[in-house]
Amino acid sequence: MSSSSAKPDLPSGISPCCLAGFRWSGTPLGTVLPSPLPGTTNAVYKTGTNPRVAILFIHDVFGWTFPNVRLLADHYAAEANATVFVPDFFDGFVCPPELLIQERRAEIDLKRFAKENAREVREPEIFAFARALKSAEGGGFEKVGAVGYCYGGWAVFRLAAAEHESEDSEGMGKKLVDAVTAGHPSWLTKEDIEGVSKNVPVQVLAPEFDPAYSAELKTHTFVTLQKLGVPFEYSHFPGVYHGCFIRGDERKGGEREAMVRGKNAAVAWMKQWLHGN
Repeated sequence: MSSSSAKPDLPSGISPCCLAGFRWSGTPLGTVLPSPLPGTTNAVYKTGTNPRVAILFIHDVFGWTFPNVRLLADHYAAEANATVFVPDFFDGFVCPPELLIQERRAEIDLKRFAKENAREVREPEIFAFARALKSAEGGGFEKVGAVGYCYGGWAVFRLAAAEHESEDSEGMGKKLVDAVTAGHPSWLTKEDIEGVSKNVPVQVLAPEFDPAYSAELKTHTFVTLQKLGVPFEYSHFPGVYHGCFIRGDERKGGEREAMVRGKNAAVAWMKQWLHGN
């Protein structure tokens, strides 16, 4: 094992900022369900009680037990009036919160993580979970949103893809999800952006400094979504870095404001598209 001060050998698509950040204070209010939803195999944290509106929260490299993820899910449940689900999409792989200390990130087995949680490995179960939420057995939610930060960012773009749409007897498109929010996405490709359905509103929360979500990808997002006719909102956060919305330091003024502004923006987006239409 590498020493704690060593720098990790980072796989493609994972930058040092994906591993930096802080653990927030507070105690999550939700519960871990005793069994997976029908049609899924994932353990899941659930918070909120709305029987009509759900939000699928796709976690980052630190996993579904990371306190920040659950605390943020609690905020979405209360403020966006939704039932929020945080499934385990890493088959139990989690990074202990104490490894957020940047000097200890060499202790994380990133090569294993990148192999076991590659896009092609996890995409099918992410799609299956979204489908389950709209199924009668999984809850029969009328509206489903998806939120993803860092690793979860590429996944919400894929959930918004036009390929999932089918037509009902009245010729109306059926969507896998009804709106998405991506914050400082990782592993995102131009093809993901180009494949978005014009019927799924997209929100992007973009810090100024982000090697994972490059200036080229930011520009491609802005230009492409306009061309596709997608209802979208792009919010720029100056002076902050990749990871600020899910692992920002609440003790730092600039990061704290970005965290609050990002949370408020996501809540407003979900309220607009999951309750307002």
